[in-house]
Amino acid sequence: MGRRWLLILAVAVSAFAANVKLYLKDGDHHLVREYQVLADRVRYYSVERGDWEEIPLDLVDLKRTEAEVKKRQEVIAEESRIVAAEDKAEREREREIAKVPQGPGVHLVAGKELRPLKAAESKVHNNKRRSVLKVLAPIPIVSGKATLELDGDTSPFKAAGSRPEFYIRLSAEQRFGIIKLTPQKGVRIVEKITIVPVTKEMVEEPIEVEIFRQQVEEGLYKIWPVKPLEPGEYAVVEYTEGKMNMQVWDFSYPGSSPAN
Repeated sequence: MGRRWLLILAVAVSAFAANVKLYLKDGDHHLVREYQVLADRVRYYSVERGDWEEIPLDLVDLKRTEAEVKKRQEVIAEESRIVAAEDKAEREREREIAKVPQGPGVHLVAGKELRPLKAAESKVHNNKRRSVLKVLAPIPIVSGKATLELDGDTSPFKAAGSRPEFYIRLSAEQRFGIIKLTPQKGVRIVEKITIVPVTKEMVEEPIEVEIFRQQVEEGLYKIWPVKPLEPGEYAVVEYTEGKMNMQVWDFSYPGSSPAN
């Protein structure tokens, strides 16, 4: 909002302070606020002397003066166009943000609508056992290797574009982002996990997608990939590193069809 009003003020000041150089044929000029071309003379308001004055028309380089006036008007018109475009974009952004529900969750921007993603049920696969991950009460796991998985080869939620935009409202101050999932024998691997012996420290290894993050209000962010996604399985995630509490909202990008 602050930038938009500064731009509006800048355009207003430019228009108000648009003093003109009234060029003379001898190369000199008068700085004027405005001028009028009469039959054989030019009447102008002198900025220097603060009064109306007149000069013979044949002493004035009217072509050069009018060219500068036209150029100045084009600059002011372009500034006004930029302000109007930014103002429209800001209002559309505010309307979009107002549609995001207050509770924690993830929503895909689909044109002028928001589509909510369903939180997936993830499972920890360790020593040939699979246990449902409890976000608020993480399950105990033994030292060694494990994987965090989702059932199924693909997500029922499809993203149409290769650079989908999401709003994520956090449940707490945690890490978040987009990761790539790895399909494998009827499941999708969310991340590999190593549990260090003795210390029981957890090393999580998700395949992170580089994203842009834009905070739009307290606890609410808009995120989207820096580069176009390759066709495949993905998820928006929220988690505390080393706490085994990852929340997952899965989606699939099937790629662009020939019709698109």
